[in-house]
Amino acid sequence: MEYNLPYRYICIEGNIGSGKTTLCTRMAKLLNTKLILEQFTDNPFLPYFYNEPERYAFPVEIFFMTERHKQMQKHILAHDLFAEHIIADYFFTKTLLFAKQNLNESEFRIFHQLFELLNKPFPNPDLLVYLHRSTDRLLEIIDERGRAMETPISKDYLQSIQDAYFDYFRSEDAFPVLIIDVEHMDFAKKKEDLHELMQLMSRKYQPGVHRISIH
Repeated sequence: MEYNLPYRYICIEGNIGSGKTTLCTRMAKLLNTKLILEQFTDNPFLPYFYNEPERYAFPVEIFFMTERHKQMQKHILAHDLFAEHIIADYFFTKTLLFAKQNLNESEFRIFHQLFELLNKPFPNPDLLVYLHRSTDRLLEIIDERGRAMETPISKDYLQSIQDAYFDYFRSEDAFPVLIIDVEHMDFAKKKEDLHELMQLMSRKYQPGVHRISIH
């Protein structure tokens, strides 16, 4: 089946365990186009952060920001004229949202200054899709995939990340943000669920937030 998505640069976002990387991988295969995946397992501080967040938050966030910046420079600023679409499982502003939750006030002040410098050349996505699941469902998924370093992740931490995204979306009107409730979807295994998401992304949306619940 062919899909006609009217957006070139599409970012799929969501909380930890929401399925953003899985969806991006399947979308890129369907569209036969460029895929940008965050290499979070390369962050040497991440396993330590989940156990001692106050001690390791700053190096974790600095590492994520610099790695994302390198990827964005390579794949977004160096335009691929032959790629009809670019699919990414994060957008650069995610860097700031997580840092605000994890850093203390003085650390975040320094981090924010660095972020503003690094973010300047990057374009906004043409469409940002946020995959929403309840924190209870996220914890189930995290437990099912069994990554040892994610064991300490708490419901409160997932809720704080979700709140950070929604606070950001309330003031974002430069590009369309599509919040989709995917609580009961399994687009990894069910083609009909993947098809439904692709159909939603084939529509044209005005800048600002659009909420869709799928039952």
